[in-house]
Parts: sequence; structure tokens; C-alpha cells
Amino acid sequence: MKRFLCLGALSLLFCVAVSAQQKAPQQPPTLQKVMDNALKNVEGEFVSAAEAMPEDKYNYAPTQGEFQGVRTFALQVRHVATTNYMIGAAMLGEKAPVDISNENGSGSITGKDAIVKYLKDSFAYMHKAEASLNEKNATEWIQSPFGSGKTTRLSMATLVFGHCFDHYGQMVEYLRSNGIIPPASRPR
Repeated sequence: MKRFLCLGALSLLFCVAVSAQQKAPQQPPTLQKVMDNALKNVEGEFVSAAEAMPEDKYNYAPTQGEFQGVRTFALQVRHVATTNYMIGAAMLGEKAPVDISNENGSGSITGKDAIVKYLKDSFAYMHKAEASLNEKNATEWIQSPFGSGKTTRLSMATLVFGHCFDHYGQMVEYLRSNGIIPPASRPR
């Protein structure tokens, strides 16, 4: 009987502890965590699209319709990576670790493997920049990397998402024009 009462008391104590834990208010995520999760989302979709295009189609650009002078698939990817480096450097207040003198990145970065590596490295750099954000410095003025005066770290951090998805939309068109369903659109 004592054992039964002891087991009952332990079960009741466990239920109370679980109930209290479930009712305890969760701490809100930090600004860094929110931004990092958003960056992981765009990174996952963008990198998977870059990896989905076969190497022999990396220099593809549409020619039918109003596509005169558009970037090739490879240049879309290099451009986004270069912009990631520009934004990250501005957020961190440092010189970019790569050559950003051209908005499409260095012409020496060629071939799918090298371009995808450049892209992945740019996202790693952006994660470093996003990790530098906090509630105190997010709205401090910094120099825009685009020659348009001052902006805030938070403005730059959010610009990455819109910029990546703008070019992701173009890449989706390029993929589908080549009979490739973008990974994010494939059945799971």
C-alpha cells in the first residue's frame, strides 16, 4: 500500500511539474534568432535552386520575349552572393572578404561548383553579420554599401530577404524554362 501511495504521489508530482512547465511563459526569441531563422529560410530555397540547375545550363538566359540583356543563371547566383557580401560587410563595418568591385562578383568565379561555393560562403558571411545584430545596434546608422547615404543595420538585414527572393523568382523561371521543377515546388 505504501508503495502504491508513493507511486501515486510521484505521478501527481510529475503531472504538476509538466503542467507548470507548459504554463510557464516562453521567453520571446532574440532579434538575432528571428533574423537568423529568416536567413536560413531564404538560404535553403536559394541554394537548392542554384544546385538544381545542371552545370551545362549555368550560362542559360531566356531569349524569347522581353529578356534582352538579362543576367545568365550563373550571374544571377553570383550577383546575389556578391550583394550578400556587400550587405554583410556594411552591417559588420568591415571590408568585404571578397572582391566586390563588380555587382556580379569576380569573373574568375566560374563553373557551377565554384559559384555554388561562393554563394554558400556568402550566406555564411551573412549569418555572421546577422549574429552581430541586437536590440541596441539594429537601428544605429551605418553607411549604405550602395552609395545612398546612411541606413540601419536592420534595414540592410531585411534587404537581403527581398533581394534574394527577387532573384529567386527569376531563377525559377530559368529552371522551369529548362524543364526543372524548383526544389521548393516539388512534392514532399
